[in-house]
Amino acid sequence: MRYFKYILFSLIILSPALAHSQAADTVITLQQAVDIALKNNLDVKQSGLQMEVSHVNYNQAKENLLPAINGQADYSFNQGRSLDQSTYSYINQSFKSGNYGLNGDLTLFSGLQYLNKIKQTSLAYQAGKMDYQQAKDLVTINVITAYLQVLDNGELLNQVQNQLEVSRKQVERLNILEKEGANKLPSDLYDLKGTYADNQVTYANAKATLQTSKLNLLQILNIPFNGSIRFVPMGDQELKNVTESADQVYSTALQQLAYIKAATLRRQSAEKGVAAAKGSLFPTLSLFSGLSTTYSSAAMGSNNQNIAFYDQFKNNYYSQVGLTLRIPILNYLQKRNSIALAKIDLLNYTYIEDNSKIKLRQNVEQAYLNMTNAYERYTTLLEQVAAYKESFRTAEIRFNVGVLTSVDFVVAKNNLDRSNLNLINARYDCYIYSKILDYYQGKLAL
Repeated sequence: MRYFKYILFSLIILSPALAHSQAADTVITLQQAVDIALKNNLDVKQSGLQMEVSHVNYNQAKENLLPAINGQADYSFNQGRSLDQSTYSYINQSFKSGNYGLNGDLTLFSGLQYLNKIKQTSLAYQAGKMDYQQAKDLVTINVITAYLQVLDNGELLNQVQNQLEVSRKQVERLNILEKEGANKLPSDLYDLKGTYADNQVTYANAKATLQTSKLNLLQILNIPFNGSIRFVPMGDQELKNVTESADQVYSTALQQLAYIKAATLRRQSAEKGVAAAKGSLFPTLSLFSGLSTTYSSAAMGSNNQNIAFYDQFKNNYYSQVGLTLRIPILNYLQKRNSIALAKIDLLNYTYIEDNSKIKLRQNVEQAYLNMTNAYERYTTLLEQVAAYKESFRTAEIRFNVGVLTSVDFVVAKNNLDRSNLNLINARYDCYIYSKILDYYQGKLAL
């Protein structure tokens, strides 16, 4: 009982610290979001495993140059007429026998198959590393895009909340005037109440959109949804339009992007695969050697006594060394077909490389166009917001003194509200497209 009280007292004391720790954990920066995603993303993990597989294949290709050494040990019980290994004569009796050996084989020449295979697997391993980097790059850009979308929706919600507050204050003011009998046009109150209701619906929709974008981001991070998680704003950043041309961005991307490098490396690996397959048409020259000895329980010495195991093991020892030349003549045309398949594989990877470059150019051109359009829209909206802000300021003053109708006031307010929302969207569009262009140029920064 005293122990239980001690635990309860400790929990009471520590609860504020635990609560503070949990609250601190609900704040995620962009860098933390990327780190979490890279750690949890299964596509990245699988790509890492594939890279390790290609590394093992590369190591095996190098190790194929080593000699093959194998040991052998046979021990048998013989009965009836059988060959006695110690005398190489047939005997008709029960006896035990054993054969022991050590053999080695080293390929000296095989049409450069092994060397080309090493180059092939080396290039495939480098391509695997590029695939792994590409998987991380895709997760990074997806996290950045989703993170910015959350911030965008967060700003939109704040803007809608400000709009809602303006409508609420106007409704309260007209309610007071209505009660005092000072409201000249009762319809003004109902117009403002309708606008206030519209703002409430917009606020509810914006809140739901924000939560949905948070859910999308947390699913990319592969962590459970928690609506209380907060994300750190980017702060004021100067927006600049892209200074390079689309062709310049594309040329840089060809040199920087991991998946383009991977496609090129796989095509080069397939070229070495063709060379390795052609090498199978050449003769193969191998060096072989072996050590062997035998034992038989039937072996008898000059004194008609069984020869001991150790003596037989030593006396029956023999060795051999030699060369083997294998000349391929006809093997069901397997080697010719292997070459044909390797050429098809090469052609396929050539198409993949070409298609990757075509898709890259199309994506760069689309991102470039999106960025320039978004920036133009953003600069135009800056001027529009400034104009509508001044228009709404004067409209609010005139409405408050009763020289402007509620209809004109609502129009001025809606113009400013819509312009502010469009400006926020345009600004974050610029952020996102600029990050995409940075990614293509290999200078993606968080």
